[in-house]
Amino acid sequence: MCRKAIPEAHIHVIKNDQFTIHELFPYLNAFAAIIVGPGPGSPQNARDIGVVRDLWTVDHEHTLPIFGVCLGLQSLAIEHGAQLQKLSAVKHGRISSICHTGADLFQGVGSVQAVRYHSLHVLLADCCDLEELAYVEDEKDNGKVIMALKHKKKPFWAVQYHPESVLTVGGGSEVMCNFWVMAKQWNMANRDPPGRWTPGLTEMFGPSWPTVCLSPPHCGRTSTTRRKVTTKALDLPSIDSIAVAELSGACTESNSCVLLDSAAKPGRYSIIGFLSPSSLRIVYHVEDKFVTLFGDGPARREDLDKGDIWSWIAAFMETRLAEGGNRDIPFWGGLVGYLSYELGCTIFGSDVLGGRRAKHSDQHPDVNLVFVERSVVLDSMAGKAYAQSIIPEDEMWVNNIAKSVSEIAKKSSLTPIDKDESVRPLQSARIILPNQQYYLARIMTAKGHLAVGNSYELCLTTKAEAKISRPGSPLLQGSSPSSSSWELYKDLRKRNPAPHSAYIRLHPSTVLSSSPERFLSYSRPLDPSYQLRPIKGTLRKAPDIARADAERGLRGNAKEVAENLMIVDLIRHDLHGVVGENVVVKQFCSVEEYETVWQMVSVIEGKPSLGQIGSVPGFDHGWRALRNCLPPGSMTGAPKKRSVEILRDLEDEPRGIYSGVLGYWDVGGAGDWAVVIRSCFKHDDSSPPRDSGRCTPTFEEKLPESWIIGAGGAITALSDPESEWDEMVLKLQSVLGIFKGCPKL
Repeated sequence: MCRKAIPEAHIHVIKNDQFTIHELFPYLNAFAAIIVGPGPGSPQNARDIGVVRDLWTVDHEHTLPIFGVCLGLQSLAIEHGAQLQKLSAVKHGRISSICHTGADLFQGVGSVQAVRYHSLHVLLADCCDLEELAYVEDEKDNGKVIMALKHKKKPFWAVQYHPESVLTVGGGSEVMCNFWVMAKQWNMANRDPPGRWTPGLTEMFGPSWPTVCLSPPHCGRTSTTRRKVTTKALDLPSIDSIAVAELSGACTESNSCVLLDSAAKPGRYSIIGFLSPSSLRIVYHVEDKFVTLFGDGPARREDLDKGDIWSWIAAFMETRLAEGGNRDIPFWGGLVGYLSYELGCTIFGSDVLGGRRAKHSDQHPDVNLVFVERSVVLDSMAGKAYAQSIIPEDEMWVNNIAKSVSEIAKKSSLTPIDKDESVRPLQSARIILPNQQYYLARIMTAKGHLAVGNSYELCLTTKAEAKISRPGSPLLQGSSPSSSSWELYKDLRKRNPAPHSAYIRLHPSTVLSSSPERFLSYSRPLDPSYQLRPIKGTLRKAPDIARADAERGLRGNAKEVAENLMIVDLIRHDLHGVVGENVVVKQFCSVEEYETVWQMVSVIEGKPSLGQIGSVPGFDHGWRALRNCLPPGSMTGAPKKRSVEILRDLEDEPRGIYSGVLGYWDVGGAGDWAVVIRSCFKHDDSSPPRDSGRCTPTFEEKLPESWIIGAGGAITALSDPESEWDEMVLKLQSVLGIFKGCPKL
């Protein structure tokens, strides 16, 4: 917003705990103005406010024009005699009509519809040096609430609402432009021109925003020769992804297997990897300083040295770029698998996990990816199948697999599909459900954090567990022999078909997913683009619920819209940090029809500016976006870092695979990742230790299988604990139904 309102500005982002005021004094003359950001937290909490409280009381020599937002307004006010109070009714993601003076910040500004994110507000004392510029009348909720202030003598202005929100109209860039006009006037009358910016200042404060550098570390492994993609296209409108996956070896439990399955609209492409024992696997745990590679021969480790896992994978993919594939399909080959929730959290620093991760033998890897060289891609919209390989001189395999796929399609066209085939659980299980009272207590604790301004929205989660017996296990006497995870996936797919379904069996982890939510997709160059599609708001379909009913139930629900809005603002922030200014909300809170539910979906898109695309076209942009946007905002709440910290303490154990992402990173530069929800996963107890040099389970021990199912919901100020429990249970049931013995919840 600042860049659009002040095009000539150079903006440097400084954390409030980065410097003391005395460390800043020698450098303040290099700046023209200061923006104090919106929080979270309280201006009375030293950790939340940091050096900001000192900015309001510096001497004239060091005074700069300041524009405060939300927490910034509250800090300005209490440092000049105002009182801080809690709102009776918290306003998070709520839109209000603002009454203003039409002067100062609001000179020439007409009506203002503003988005509010606050649980605290200020009351001015009669003798303070502040003047009210705007307010809102909350009537029975809170009465009159101050929305904008100015200092009577110093160049300080502030607003309580969020001018940068996507739904703020009239009080955003217009107010920022007015601030800049007044700031320049004050500077001309009271200060010498800002000093020259030097390389030393850049070293101290960093480059100006956006600090986008999309070229990865080359690590001396750059390959000038790209692989060639061999492709054979087939017109096969009746082909089924399940049949092709079984051709790839999905029925054999000891095989590795990856299927990214568009099992329902609006999904389109299904990707089936044809793996071999030599297919290269990448495994990483966040507490390790090395990555482990599996394939031919014994496992080997590569140290991360001074880099991180993202730089390592980037360099790995840089040497494996390919060209010549069919541009109509998004995947030619590349990495397929999952990334855990905890991996995404490490962008905030290693301490954000709070030391809760331990090296247990049953711990899932945080990165579990396989490099797919041979694959079949199905396009359900065009009715086509593509057999392809990035192995040199592999035309014979491509032709043979194309022939096999054609034969499968022919057989399936001759066999009528029984649409009335019943869906029934295949495997008896002992179900361990979350403790209701404990979960309700956690909701109340979360709401306590919201009430004092620590967060606006918290996505609280829990888990259920389904224990099923393998042959010979005494766990469930009289139970039938255990079905393979593949059979369980097929049952889940029938029950809850979803656009981002997936079956990923990369030992020691097996993931069955019926996720409806795309996290992030990015296209190939030379004109790369990014898209995020957060879902907040779900209504189960029923014969008596038409689209108009779904629209009223979702878009007409203030809580549901507020949840969606907060995540949209959060995701815009994440994507702006990758591409700079070129981010737009293409769709806000649109109701989309899925196989079993109505969903409220927003769409955020961005493009890097020219010059931000690095030296390896087709490579650089996607991994930066993926890293910077994790963990998914729809699974954390807003603002993200503080919400992650609070949830770490509210939830009993790491989430692992649940609420991470699964998908692919294509050798042509594209990628598509879905949020791991409506899913279950298991760890192979018979898998070898992670440092044993092998990664294939023996399946000799007849131990019970333990399947984990995660679920949760966004807790907001408007949340009713019992309703949140019901919503969480509904999400659990979408997966638990594949197990016999699932109780009626």
